Amino acid sequence: MSAVLPDAHVNKNLEGPGFRARVQKFGGFLASMIMPNIGAFIAWGLITALFIPTGWLPNAALAELVSPMLFFLLPLLIGYTGGKMVHGQRGAVIAAITTFGVIIGGFTDISTFEGIPMFLGAMIVGPLAAFLLKLSDKAIAGKVAPGFEMLVDNFSLGILGMLLAIAGLFGVAPVMAAIVAVLTSGVHFLVNANLLPLASVFVEPAKVLFLNNAINHGILTPIATADVATMGKSILFTVESNPGAGLGLLTAFAFFGPRSLRPSTPGAIIIHFFGGIHEIYFPYVLMKPILLLGMIAGSASGLVVGGALGSGLVAPPAPGSIFAFLAVTARGSYVGMLAQVFTAALVSFLVCAALMKFGRGSDDTGTAVGAGSDGQLAGAGRPLVGSASINGGDVRKLVIACDAGMGSSVMVASTMKKRLAPYGVDVIHTPVDQIPEDAQVVLTQEGLAARARNRRPEAVVVPFTNYMGDPAFDQIEDAIKNRLHLGAGAPDVSVTPTTAAADVPVAPAPRKRKKSLDPNILSRDAILLGQHAASKDEAIRQAGGLLVALGATDPSYTDAMFARETQVSTFMGNGVAIPHGTNESRSAIGKAQLGFIQYPGGVDWDGKTCHVCIPIASNSDEHVAILSALASVLADKAKAERLQTTTNIDEVLELLAPEED
Repeated sequence: MSAVLPDAHVNKNLEGPGFRARVQKFGGFLASMIMPNIGAFIAWGLITALFIPTGWLPNAALAELVSPMLFFLLPLLIGYTGGKMVHGQRGAVIAAITTFGVIIGGFTDISTFEGIPMFLGAMIVGPLAAFLLKLSDKAIAGKVAPGFEMLVDNFSLGILGMLLAIAGLFGVAPVMAAIVAVLTSGVHFLVNANLLPLASVFVEPAKVLFLNNAINHGILTPIATADVATMGKSILFTVESNPGAGLGLLTAFAFFGPRSLRPSTPGAIIIHFFGGIHEIYFPYVLMKPILLLGMIAGSASGLVVGGALGSGLVAPPAPGSIFAFLAVTARGSYVGMLAQVFTAALVSFLVCAALMKFGRGSDDTGTAVGAGSDGQLAGAGRPLVGSASINGGDVRKLVIACDAGMGSSVMVASTMKKRLAPYGVDVIHTPVDQIPEDAQVVLTQEGLAARARNRRPEAVVVPFTNYMGDPAFDQIEDAIKNRLHLGAGAPDVSVTPTTAAADVPVAPAPRKRKKSLDPNILSRDAILLGQHAASKDEAIRQAGGLLVALGATDPSYTDAMFARETQVSTFMGNGVAIPHGTNESRSAIGKAQLGFIQYPGGVDWDGKTCHVCIPIASNSDEHVAILSALASVLADKAKAERLQTTTNIDEVLELLAPEED
């Protein structure tokens, strides 16, 4: 069942673009240290739930695993991951060394494992240690005599690691212990005073600004994990992740929301409640921010009931699906957990329904799917980000920006290059954090628009929603073609027909011949036809596994592919998705590689149906020609359908072969 979502840009009152983008990026970085290691948290939680004296299967020998995993394994994994994100494998090693110093400093009695698990300390010192090593490596680069590079590299890491471990032991650890103690005491005060529901007042608004992972995995998970070590469970795991309030909101929309949105909600409910992808309901709230009251009321009510009935989980439920909740619920807490979830759903439903006046006046007035708050189509007249402006006739450089600059931006750049070729506009693609200084116009997915504006405030930033055929593409071409105003401020000013670019005849481009595909980028064994995946997550795991099997990436790149999807979906349209990692994950790439996985039966990809999944791993531009060819195929519906249904690998290679320059 597909779900057609309202555009998240329909209400900007909650954003505060600069601050939100910075907080969102920082929160995403914190979450990226936790998310790849969720499996380890779950393993520890299950061991705890099963084998401690109050567990399902008490076993003294196996229970010995609990404390070492809590105090050593989990913080080291977090620090290692953070270091690798900053400076690759060398960063990961020095981060682990430094984290170990902080871990030891957090003990009051190491023989009995008394102390504070240093999750937050690891999240700070891991990336910091890697950054310092990165500066050190940069300072000595090119100054080492030939033959001594390995010696210098190893000793520079070892000496700096030793110093940072000592600093962590005697400097960072005591400070972090004090901070964690204060945070933990504050949270426990709220719990003991039955005031924890007040947290919903802050958590729910932050969630719909896409800060959910930062709150859950960056703040609550470390404190909740420590609670499990002492009490065997923690209700803190449910503060952000409870799917009940979102279920109530979507159900209210299904019955009482604008009529154009009602058909979209059943699919959204399935994705949210059973799939655990909470982001799918955020646009519904952003469209009508007063519904935050329903979300707060539902979440807070659930916490009241859960606290009264002793609800608690033993590990973070990731994703926040009801199935994940059931899997990590502590023994004896199932009644409390289910009561918490469905109380949140009921209260949220009732409050949201009342705020929507139980369907009275719910005709589609400026709230149709794909419409803005002014009733205009998304992209056509969509407010641009920032205050910069330019005459379309003066545009000489257009930058297509995405998070990593290796996939979706390439596809859009290919499309815009062809459209703007007659007007002499240079079109390039880059990661959003590497937009060049001479960019005049930046075209980016709307979820990244604020970051693009912060990076290049002097450029005109144009957001788009759909990767294929978004009205924003027409908006830019029309402005350049007819020398119209593009950006904020003055109204559009067109020129007379005698000077308009539209009157300049453009000769049709000759048909280009196809080149042979580079087998090192897309080989026959990288093409899998007739495959099946039960979900988007399974498809991404298969895509990541294919890149690993082809020797292109290490397994951590697959985690980065999941992290990329939480920022902006990689579904391109016409049944094609191109999953790839974040910009920070490039260090996990060993060589450039594309894959091709065909799903004739389709896979639900954020409410749309994916038939072709093309995973991407690249540190440079070797894959650009193939993605440019893919963009041309997607523009031709008949060719796109051939990719989705063909049983011939040679046909795939022929369709994706790039044209000669």
